[in-house]
Amino acid sequence: MKIFSLFIILCCMALVHSPAIQAQNSLIHQNFSFEAKDSVFKNPFVDVDEWRDKPVKHRYVHGGFDDGTRFSFYFPEKENYTGRFFQYITPFPDSETSVQAYGEALNPIGFSITHGAYFVATNQGGKLDFADPSTRREASIGAYRANAVCAEFSRHIAQLIYNCERPFGYCYGGSGGAYRTVGSMENTSGIWDGAVPFVLGSPQAIPNVFAVRMYALRILKDKMADIVDALRPGGSGDPYATLTVEQRQVLHECTSMGFPIKSWYGWQTMDAHGFLVLYKSIVAMDPKYFRDDFWNTPGYLGFDNPASLQNDRVQTKGIIKRIIGQSEAEELNLVKPLSESDRGTADRAWASMGSEIKEKPVAYQLDVDVKEIGMGGDLIILTGKGKEQVLQITETLGRYVVLAPVNAPQQLALLTAGDSVQVDNSDFLAVQTYYRHQVPSPDYYVWNQFRGVNDVPIYPQRPMLLGPLITMGAAGTIPNGKINGKIILCCSVWDREAFAWQGDWYRNKVKEHLGEATEDNFRLWYTDRATHGEVDNPCEVVSYQSTLYQALLDVSAWVEKGIEPPLNTNYKIEDGQVIISEVAKERGGIQPAVSIKANGKERADIKVGESVTLETVIEVPSNTGGIVSAEWNFEGGEEFIPVENIEKYYTSPDGKKVIIQASHTFQKEGTYFPTLRVASQRNGDSKAQYTRIPNLNRVRVVVE
Repeated sequence: MKIFSLFIILCCMALVHSPAIQAQNSLIHQNFSFEAKDSVFKNPFVDVDEWRDKPVKHRYVHGGFDDGTRFSFYFPEKENYTGRFFQYITPFPDSETSVQAYGEALNPIGFSITHGAYFVATNQGGKLDFADPSTRREASIGAYRANAVCAEFSRHIAQLIYNCERPFGYCYGGSGGAYRTVGSMENTSGIWDGAVPFVLGSPQAIPNVFAVRMYALRILKDKMADIVDALRPGGSGDPYATLTVEQRQVLHECTSMGFPIKSWYGWQTMDAHGFLVLYKSIVAMDPKYFRDDFWNTPGYLGFDNPASLQNDRVQTKGIIKRIIGQSEAEELNLVKPLSESDRGTADRAWASMGSEIKEKPVAYQLDVDVKEIGMGGDLIILTGKGKEQVLQITETLGRYVVLAPVNAPQQLALLTAGDSVQVDNSDFLAVQTYYRHQVPSPDYYVWNQFRGVNDVPIYPQRPMLLGPLITMGAAGTIPNGKINGKIILCCSVWDREAFAWQGDWYRNKVKEHLGEATEDNFRLWYTDRATHGEVDNPCEVVSYQSTLYQALLDVSAWVEKGIEPPLNTNYKIEDGQVIISEVAKERGGIQPAVSIKANGKERADIKVGESVTLETVIEVPSNTGGIVSAEWNFEGGEEFIPVENIEKYYTSPDGKKVIIQASHTFQKEGTYFPTLRVASQRNGDSKAQYTRIPNLNRVRVVVE
């Protein structure tokens, strides 16, 4: 009897330690039999293990390694798990819980769970504070090593929870995260089976894409409205018509560098973007360019010193009258409000400085008015404790000078009321044509405009190319196309930060590596009318987020079942611009094509009280499903009116082609751009939440 009882006890102990039973037990404080291949990452732990209901029901597991790497795992219920995970890679190291702030509409956690995958997010080895050099680690840790070890540990946890075989894994990331995503696929093997990088730049993107855009914004600011109007439907089609000689040169140069010319519609809200965090590093990497060559050497714009440069240069001396903190700066409309959490973090960091100034400075009031500096510049401290220190600023408004968010607190603490300063945008102006002096190898074909006889650059060149150095420093790796696994690369035709031609550049690199096997492992899909980030005008552009989710589903089916995804987008590149067909059967990829006419043309001229007839044809590329929705916006704003019973407009049962006619009467004079926004879905499911692929088109109606 005792032997039988002992046998029962031993059986129970074995069951308790089996993966099936452990799935029901908390993972907190367990000792895991996991040893990372990378010796930097040791002693994995779990400190949170709980069920959550939002955005959908899932098991949330949080933990990390003793080096500071942290992770968040989000597991579906066992009966819904289908054997894979999706891992999001942020543009730069960020909190492993940052994805929890996403809205529910296209939430990546919700997408993963509802499609049977668990979701992985990490801090990529530690959150990066650009104003605090102590937060920086060896670049490859943030590039792919921290993500890789977390992916592997997630498999260990998944096998404990589900008692399953090795889960398939897929990573995805955009912008800086796209560098890290392709770097992960190039520098590891067996960690991720596939990937979906999106809005990818090239190793020469930074600082050059920012520089040329800022240059164009400065020179063309008084003609932007003309340029945009010419390019909109029913416009003249000639964006150069009203420009001066200098403006023509700059617009052509910027367009040939790849800035999507139709994306200028959003010029009023464009700024220095991510360049703010790069500016000081660029000046430090090539000080001779800024201090000497740009202003004093033939072949540089500063030496030529055109009237536009003279007029925009600011070198104004003054005295600090008041130091302005966040609260007052918000009241003065100098800065945008901070969230409570960000405000608390900033306040605590400033308090640790022990400064007599109660609140961290975000702006200063001078004793003199300062001309507008454009998108950035410097505040040079001339007297006091901070003498010869330089603070970065973003704008000037009368006597107010607004600080950039990247200044070190130690520097800010040195500047006090009564100190003399100089507002100076000389270096910020100089950087705007830096790309002319950074001509790389011929595979970066947009620079060919700067080559002369025998391909010799027409402008003097700097002793080094900064782009690859910055890419390596920021992403820990330089893309080379030597991928290990399957990739669907998603790029945006109207991308203002990662110009669209760079997707083609990377595809060519993959071809160099894989040759004839490229089509068995790689796809490039372009989303027309999409930019680098969020939708800023719903009547101009669409989101690419659902394209990413469809790509994740397609790349997983490609890996796991051998189902090939839709073909590459069919495109051509002309003078730096990516051109895709308006005809669905010719364009490839997965985005529907939309054509629209007003009274049979791109432009209709009517009287007040008259109606206009709008005719549209919507088609989807082969093997990409059918049209599931269409909605009108007749007179602007954000409200769209759905087309009821879309099925009745089908020209075929599967919804691959839809023809819609509508009419609208305008009661006020003005110029209008009636817009039709549509969506397709792979399975023709009108209720699908995450994989509705959008596009839109517009016409011009002039009402007199």
